[in-house]
Amino acid sequence: MLAGKVMVTGGAGYIGSHAVLALLDAGYEVVVVDNLVTGFDWAVDPRATLVVANVADDDKVRATIREHGVKAIMHFAGSIIVPESVVDPLKYYRNNTAASRALIESAVVEGVPHFIFSSTAATYGTPDHVPIAEDDPQRPINPYGMSKLMTEAMLRDVAAAHPMNFAALRYFNVAGADPQVRSGQSTAGATHLIKVAVEAATGRREHVSVYGTDFDTADGTGVRDYIHVSDLAAAHVHALEWLVAHPGDSTLLNCGYGKGFSVNEVLDAVDRVTNMTIERRYEGRRAGDPAALVADNRAILATLPWRPARDDLDAIVRDALAWERKLAEMGK
Repeated sequence: MLAGKVMVTGGAGYIGSHAVLALLDAGYEVVVVDNLVTGFDWAVDPRATLVVANVADDDKVRATIREHGVKAIMHFAGSIIVPESVVDPLKYYRNNTAASRALIESAVVEGVPHFIFSSTAATYGTPDHVPIAEDDPQRPINPYGMSKLMTEAMLRDVAAAHPMNFAALRYFNVAGADPQVRSGQSTAGATHLIKVAVEAATGRREHVSVYGTDFDTADGTGVRDYIHVSDLAAAHVHALEWLVAHPGDSTLLNCGYGKGFSVNEVLDAVDRVTNMTIERRYEGRRAGDPAALVADNRAILATLPWRPARDDLDAIVRDALAWERKLAEMGK
């Protein structure tokens, strides 16, 4: 077990809040650092301590590390919308790359030995083949992916120069919500397909836009590997335990199920779960979207004792729908 607390940046956001739950449920002490620009204070489990700050605020972050005895950092804070990164790249290099550099430096200065980074399959760009393995070429086709790849490079260099090891977890498409309905995706105007679809199912949207029908896929719509957010959160806890057990070693791992579903197949699942037909509007492709992203997940299965517990598309949709209904009850 870690001899100190875990700092979770972006812990008031979607994936970060689920990681906080997984850590707390596993017995860790957690301090959340979030500027609440896209996160919500009410999304932070009361068992954790919330510090409202930007991760690039060196003084505040370093004081928090010292005050709470932080021995590991899980870094989720950042911007995540691919099309936005294409039209506003500097925002992504500021919020993702530059802010991550500041956080990593704070970790080095304060002697934090373990760092877990929220990376992405977008670092691969348009893959030569699917599924994609960790040692396949990384050629991002959008600033979002590049901003994350640059942070991976920084972590490699820093881990070689300082007594810190890291795990970079490359997410594929994260979806769903906590099965106990304690957290979920709550951001207004979210672009994640399943979130958009359950919003349509609950009357918050009139339709779902399908971007691109001419991809080189079975039905022409984009194919993605959808991983349940609670499974992803569990992977972070296992990654932390691996880092503690392997000082001096670092790892980069894909987080996915190793199978993909097209946009139309996902919307078919939403129709099944809700017993209704969601209106689909077919539009042109979005900038920076590859045809298919599916994980080769053999490395994470071989490295960590992690095994998917929610590997079922309909279950992912059901959990997302339950959270959407809870948001409505909460007036959020």
